[in-house]
Amino acid sequence: MIYHSEIDNSELHGKIRRREICWAGNRKLKIYGALNCASGKRMKRENRVFFHSLDQAKLNGFRPCGHCMRTEYLNWKNRIVQ
Repeated sequence: MIYHSEIDNSELHGKIRRREICWAGNRKLKIYGALNCASGKRMKRENRVFFHSLDQAKLNGFRPCGHCMRTEYLNWKNRIVQ
């Protein structure tokens, strides 16, 4: 997990281009989603974290975004409710 507040923009863009970062998340809400998610783009820099894989996000206790990952979110939600 990489904290956005601890990485400069040029290093971040390089990691995204090299596919070292593929997912973003909100560290306070524990939600992960696609890098191009409109909800994710609105979050504060100090709350944003980045992941290389979905497994890394899940291992850190994050759940799928309800906007950009609707199907995964509904599957996650149904497992919690049951």
